[in-house]
Amino acid sequence: MADPSSYRPKPGQIPDSPGVYKFRDDHRRVIYVGKAKNLRQRLANYFQDLAGLHPRTRTMVTTAASVEWTVVSTEVEALQLEYTWIKEFDPRFNVKYRDDKSYPYLAVTLNEEFPRVQVMRGAKKKGVRYFGPYGHAWAIRETVDLMLRVFPVRTCSAGVFKNAERTGRPCLLGYIGKCSAPCVGRVTPDEHRDLAEDFCDFMAGRTGTYIRRLEKDMTQAAEDMEYERAARLRDDAGALKRAMEKSAVVLADATDADLIAVAEDELEAAVQIFHVRGGRVRGQRGWVTDKVEAVDTAGLVEHALQQLYGEESGDSVPKEVLVPALPDDPDAVSQWLADRRGSLVSLRIPQRGDKKDLMGTVQRNAQQALGLHKTKRASDLTTRSRALEEIAEALGLDTAPLRVECFDISHLQGDDVVASMVVFEDGLARKSEYRRFQIKGFEGQDDVRSMHEVIGRRFKRYLQETERTGEWEETPAPTGPVPAPGEAAPAPGGAAPASAEAVPMRGEPAAGGGTSPAGPSAREEPREDDGRPKRFAYPPQLVVVDGGRPQVAAAKRALDELGIDDIAVCGLAKRLEEVWLPDDDDPVVLPRSSEGLYLLQRIRDEAHRFAITYQRAKRAKRIRASPLDDVSGLGETRKQALIKHFGSVKKLRQATIDEICEVPGIGRRTAESVAAAFATAAPAAPAVNTATGEIIEEDDGGSTT
Repeated sequence: MADPSSYRPKPGQIPDSPGVYKFRDDHRRVIYVGKAKNLRQRLANYFQDLAGLHPRTRTMVTTAASVEWTVVSTEVEALQLEYTWIKEFDPRFNVKYRDDKSYPYLAVTLNEEFPRVQVMRGAKKKGVRYFGPYGHAWAIRETVDLMLRVFPVRTCSAGVFKNAERTGRPCLLGYIGKCSAPCVGRVTPDEHRDLAEDFCDFMAGRTGTYIRRLEKDMTQAAEDMEYERAARLRDDAGALKRAMEKSAVVLADATDADLIAVAEDELEAAVQIFHVRGGRVRGQRGWVTDKVEAVDTAGLVEHALQQLYGEESGDSVPKEVLVPALPDDPDAVSQWLADRRGSLVSLRIPQRGDKKDLMGTVQRNAQQALGLHKTKRASDLTTRSRALEEIAEALGLDTAPLRVECFDISHLQGDDVVASMVVFEDGLARKSEYRRFQIKGFEGQDDVRSMHEVIGRRFKRYLQETERTGEWEETPAPTGPVPAPGEAAPAPGGAAPASAEAVPMRGEPAAGGGTSPAGPSAREEPREDDGRPKRFAYPPQLVVVDGGRPQVAAAKRALDELGIDDIAVCGLAKRLEEVWLPDDDDPVVLPRSSEGLYLLQRIRDEAHRFAITYQRAKRAKRIRASPLDDVSGLGETRKQALIKHFGSVKKLRQATIDEICEVPGIGRRTAESVAAAFATAAPAAPAVNTATGEIIEEDDGGSTT
């Protein structure tokens, strides 16, 4: 626990202008972001007598080790920068709302040549028009089904659309009149886009124009005795009216507004939002949060506005936002909303009439959501706390292990050896910090040696981070015993063998590739110290390995070689679910009904699942490997061209260099490389029908029999 006076800025250092400030802990992680009209006055509040601070604020300032600030010109800029930093750094002590479900939206992909109407979830994409959110996806499909009579916009996937283009035949919706069939040229791209924009206008609340136009056309068709057309227009108008009836009328003046209500207690808060467009409720959503900072209702409203509109622009920000309490600086927030919309936005508290009544409904929904959330979480939170306490007591730890890392080794008879690292914080999976490793330091099956290698790699990276941030003056020299014969010796400083490679989860940067004698490669240079979460920067209180005494001993030896003695290690053996400690001859046996044992089992099983998933993916990739993969400069497109030209890999293997040169885009040098690759590759094993045992041969056309 830090003393705030140890990092308090000197008098006169802090400017008295608007700005945004960041508190960092001793690992240089950003733990709190705030904004202020006057930085000097605001920061002075954090460095008063600890007894006078709110308990949550007191925890934050004693966890922090430094404070820094950025000066801006206006309060609006401060609001925007605060939102950007909270999103970027994910500070521990800032309020962060969690969606209580993944809401579906009705989306129109106006960024495509032929816009498509579909159901979408998740992050919003540029160029796509969204309506909602809706409570259920089926509600969107019912609405769309009604509206396609009048606005026959494309709803098919890209694959179906391309297939219809190729065959010249539309899908079923094209035949029954619920799609204008742009895939076969029944309408031009401009005509189809006009339909999509009319669809969007209707969904945005401009409904009266279309219904009046349909009724006028219906009357004219009846006068002209075009009764079939009049009947169709009548049905179209009825469909639009039924689509409108699915949204209840709540405001008679066709108001566009968002209503935000907050229900809170001392520890948690729930936010409910009603989206009203054209006087009708078009969507509803809710968030819940832990009150990790000292924040009142006005602060919760401001955080909700930042999260709700931080990524929005244009009509996605309504003309009017109704709230239960105004933020501390309502003018700055209103200006920020207006900048995002591009026109004036009214931010106010409803005082009377229909809007106040509707706000009461939203408030009741927020109270119900908070009660439901607390009911669901109470048992889980209590159980997790008891499980961590039981683990600490059983393993003789000073405190409950709030961060636990578990490692598992997976392979198939010694091939494709991989390892996994999963992270649990406060008893919950932290999937963004999972890591995967490839073991390449040796061949064959040796779980103990693999575990030693992986633990060494993971904590070598931790030492690199702590050394870089200045927490340690230098990396300790290896202190562990000499490796046993046949075991990989650690690299200088305790690193694992250079060939071990850590592989990130999908979509993540590489996290721990091999090091050469000259140091990390350029690809692996640690990022600048900017407060973002680091890849291996945070130490756990407990390391769990999947296995018994040998695996535990290997993990402990890897830590000893790095000079790390403040991280507990244990192993969970599958056979009898025994918990092994490094220096004990007998295992710790937890009762079968123990919540601590159940939590360790869940962590171990998650590590096993993550490892075996990666191992299977590697094995599948290896099985699908082709000699063409080793040909330098031969990309996927030209590989496909070769296979398409010859009809099968077997025929390509038998082709001459001159025949390969006949393929468009394949030069003689590339053809020679392809022929050489097949000449040096081992013949492919014949395929076998597992039901009959019959060997399957390729025929001349490339198909199998």
